Amino acid sequence: MKLRPLGDRVVIKKVQAEEKTHGGIIIPGVKSYTNVGEVIEVGPGGMVGGNEVIMTVAKGDKVIYDGIAPIEYKLDGEDLMILSMDQILAVLED
Repeated sequence: MKLRPLGDRVVIKKVQAEEKTHGGIIIPGVKSYTNVGEVIEVGPGGMVGGNEVIMTVAKGDKVIYDGIAPIEYKLDGEDLMILSMDQILAVLED
């Protein structure tokens, strides 16, 4: 099954926090989530609420999102979230 977001919605997969520090020290038993996710699907954008929304993220982008009230969904064992474009705060680039 596949989610196809509508309007200005984006489907994001939660990214697990690293289990080691920047210095290389492994932290045993730590499994937490941050407000970083990977974009899985992107809606078409267009007119939303009388305003034109241009989608500025693409499938595969790693993003920082606003964690307030995302719609959470479990699909094929994966924790996914559906957010509107204005809940995405930044794109992480290498």
